[in-house]
Amino acid sequence: MGEDCAGLRLDQALARLLPEYSRSRLSRWIRQGAVRVDGALRAAKERVWGGETVEVALQPDPQETAYTPEERPLAVVYEDKEIIVLDKPAGLVVHPGSGNWRGTLLNALLHHAPALAALPRAGIVHRLDKDTSGLMVVAKTLAAHVQLQRALAERRVRREYLAFALGTVPGSCTIEAPIGRHPVRRTRMAVVDPGKPALTHVQALEPLPGCTLVLCRLETGRTHQIRVHLHSIGHALVGDPVYRGTPKGPAAALLAAFPRQALHAARLVVPHPAGGRPLVLDAPLPADMAALLDQLRRHP
Repeated sequence: MGEDCAGLRLDQALARLLPEYSRSRLSRWIRQGAVRVDGALRAAKERVWGGETVEVALQPDPQETAYTPEERPLAVVYEDKEIIVLDKPAGLVVHPGSGNWRGTLLNALLHHAPALAALPRAGIVHRLDKDTSGLMVVAKTLAAHVQLQRALAERRVRREYLAFALGTVPGSCTIEAPIGRHPVRRTRMAVVDPGKPALTHVQALEPLPGCTLVLCRLETGRTHQIRVHLHSIGHALVGDPVYRGTPKGPAAALLAAFPRQALHAARLVVPHPAGGRPLVLDAPLPADMAALLDQLRRHP
């Protein structure tokens, strides 16, 4: 460490010594223990006085390695030369992003089909929330990617979800309400004006203690659309950690204990990119939602 760094904080001194790297990256390396001063770990705020020996183990930026293939199981429902349809488990992030640069569905897809690396977002054309389970379609060729995006934009892809909504949902209803960023809580979505048009069809399938098993069909694909729309009419999803509702009745404790939003993409009807024939695919309720349904049906 040169004398010109004397009196500077460690992160400031590193920024002077390694100007090709951002301050945020250097600070992250210090927190990760990749920087040693005279053989010892130091905090970013500690001062240096010149003459110290600094060792830096250069670390790759997580964003630079986000598109790394990773072997992990995939529940492939259908696959041919043009597309892959899979049943995503709850808890799996679809695309790398802040806090989730590895271990995503995209990483698993790149291991399953390495040629996807040549496509935008590895062929992913629509997403499911981390804790939503169910069917997703992925393009395997650029032409299929374009065709699927066009079909989604033209509302020719039918997406049906099964969900447990709190309270007694009426027989059927259509929710048409614009969705945008929450005006105060910017990590959330909300029914706001102005917002992007959003349309959800809801059909009650089975009344249950404290909730209703419903079928939701999307006409549009806004972020958190079903969760926001059901919350907006007083029937939040069971287990939703963001758009919360309050379980009531004798099964309240059971409903409150469910660990994720009870939402599953159960049916996908998509025009096949090669020829346009409709491909109809179904995915049964995952084990956790099936167990909840069984418990509710047996609940006194």
